[in-house]
Amino acid sequence: MGETSPYLLQHAFNPVDWHPWDAEAIERARREGKPLFVSIGYATCYWCHVMERESFEDPETAAVLNRLFVPVKVDREQRPDIDDVYMTACQVFTRMTDGRASGGWPLSVFVEPVTLKPFYVGTYFPPRSMHGRPSFRHVLESLAKAFVQRRGEVDAQAEQIANAVSAELSHAPPPQTLDASLAVDARTSLLQFHDRTNGGFGGAPKFPQPVYLELLASAASGDEASALALHRTLDAMASGGIFDQVGGGFHRYAVDAIWLVPHFEKMLYDNAQLASLYARSNDPLHHEIATRTCDYVLREMTDGDGAFFSAQDAEVAAREGGSYLWTPAEVEAACGDLAPVALKIYGLDRGTNFQDPHHSAEPPSNVLFLEGRPEQVAQRLGFDAVTFSTMRAEIDRRLLAARVQRQQPITDDKALTAWNGLMIAALAEVGMRLHRLDFVRAAARAAEAIDRRMTGDDGTLLRSSRDGRSAVPAFLEDYALLVKGRMALHRATGATEHLARAAALYDEALRLFSDPRGGCFDVRAGANELFVRPRSVSDGAMPSGNSVLLLNGLDLFAVTGDDRYRRELTRSFAGLSGVLRDAPISAALAIVAVARAADWAPEVLPRGETIDDDDVVRISVEPSEFPRVGDAASGTLVLRIADGWHVTASGSPGGIELSAGNAIVDPDMPRGDTWPDGSRVLRGTVRIPLRVRSMDRMLELSVRVQACDDSVCRAPRTFRIAIPLRD
Repeated sequence: MGETSPYLLQHAFNPVDWHPWDAEAIERARREGKPLFVSIGYATCYWCHVMERESFEDPETAAVLNRLFVPVKVDREQRPDIDDVYMTACQVFTRMTDGRASGGWPLSVFVEPVTLKPFYVGTYFPPRSMHGRPSFRHVLESLAKAFVQRRGEVDAQAEQIANAVSAELSHAPPPQTLDASLAVDARTSLLQFHDRTNGGFGGAPKFPQPVYLELLASAASGDEASALALHRTLDAMASGGIFDQVGGGFHRYAVDAIWLVPHFEKMLYDNAQLASLYARSNDPLHHEIATRTCDYVLREMTDGDGAFFSAQDAEVAAREGGSYLWTPAEVEAACGDLAPVALKIYGLDRGTNFQDPHHSAEPPSNVLFLEGRPEQVAQRLGFDAVTFSTMRAEIDRRLLAARVQRQQPITDDKALTAWNGLMIAALAEVGMRLHRLDFVRAAARAAEAIDRRMTGDDGTLLRSSRDGRSAVPAFLEDYALLVKGRMALHRATGATEHLARAAALYDEALRLFSDPRGGCFDVRAGANELFVRPRSVSDGAMPSGNSVLLLNGLDLFAVTGDDRYRRELTRSFAGLSGVLRDAPISAALAIVAVARAADWAPEVLPRGETIDDDDVVRISVEPSEFPRVGDAASGTLVLRIADGWHVTASGSPGGIELSAGNAIVDPDMPRGDTWPDGSRVLRGTVRIPLRVRSMDRMLELSVRVQACDDSVCRAPRTFRIAIPLRD
């Protein structure tokens, strides 16, 4: 009961002996020789609730789980690092077993306790075998038996899955050229998936995918196809049931291809990103949607100190969409004399459109929607625009007043730094563009609340806060999105305090997360025990920290002109360029950054293998975490030295030097080539095997080098690398 996560607290009274993800649970599994069962979900996840009711609240199933496993609960929103690694494992595993990658929540992961590598991964398991899915109890018993009787096979499968996950999450192809053509190609490819009838991308289920819309918006002023696809999508979502026509704000996604019937949960991050997109349009309807979305967040998703809650549930009393659905009789009772018009405006005169798929015996009902833009509906019903708008506003007021009397969905009332950063940016932008100073003030108040809540004892950011308690060291996305929020406040207010705070957070992010290969890791060094330290540029429902940090760097460079931002952008674009070239659509927001850089700062973009003037030597280690036995660990230091340059070898004046505080580092130094003055030099790619003796879990390695070419030697430079030592 000491946890701050609403999701974990929901499971506190299950008969399952749940542990949080911590050293105690891992040690218990190792001591007892049991695998970990790691169940990952979040407080407003519908199928997480279903599996809890069916299995985790069942005493017999809980007894099997408690006897054979060490059960661990993880809130994916509080620990996105664990979720990212194990969700990737799910996609890898299902690709291996089913021929196609799949995933979702609840995520059910069976983990070997020594290495923490997953050996079997699934999502929802039913209480009884059905639709080709084995029963949960059968899965538990079969896997526990295999863990004991076929341990070699289990370990081999865990190793295979982990290797594939590591390759995917820490992949760093060689640098490639980046230019404006990459953004053009990415938009062209994206438009092939655009639904030209209903807007959005693909078929059912249909997600808003704001990062895709950002890619279109980045070119909308000069690209008619992108502008049309963006406008079509914004219109369709505004009219459909995915937008809460009565209360404002967007639901998570539509279960169909036409935006009509939503999956009813509401997420702060969706509403933040969509509010910004709608505000940037020149369309008055889109401005109305942006305003109503922000009004909804301030009304229902804001804590007393101004910070923002995370989500609202999809169900009420175990019924999907419980408070959002209507029957004609309920509309008539709520709207009185306006009921005949209300029924026509919101489509209830056309029959029902919703049947609960999980409770088929219940009578059908209606999701409210508009058949077209408001002016089209007004014309069809014979009203002028002003009369229709006034009448509809009164109908919405009456319906909302009636709706708040119903039982409401639960609100996940934890505040997350990253999600708050997105909402701060949205309110600042909407407020600036639509002249709503109250929105800008709300954004500034939230920023102050996050600074108060989320500053840890060491001065760095924390991830999550609830009920007066904050927890979990912040991740890259928390820093990146809070910088985004502060930069938006600076643009909206001109206040230098926001710029200064953004710059300080940006610098701190580089200190904690910087990857010597370029770009940043998602997790600070030593922050978790997993077998890989991810570095992602994948922009999904949430934009990646690396993508946002690229945009932040461009903003800071544009505002300050400080050359250090140019250097960092050059390093980051080069280090990430191979990944961006390989999969540009999956890194849509990073491609927006490429397009911006190509437009006004092309010097920061890599041209093939070109290395920035201040980066003629690059330092990395292989692997990113050194395996340790006792107090001894080993790995390889890698120097990549630009063509035409060299580094003096150890033993010669100005030669390479290694140190690591109190740790003992024994390098196997290469002899190098003989230079005309008799010294020994290193050129090209140099690998230096290292043997390390340290009782700490983290090695802080300092590497001092002096780079020279045929005519000049630069001042010596010291690189510092934090290397986790993993048992």
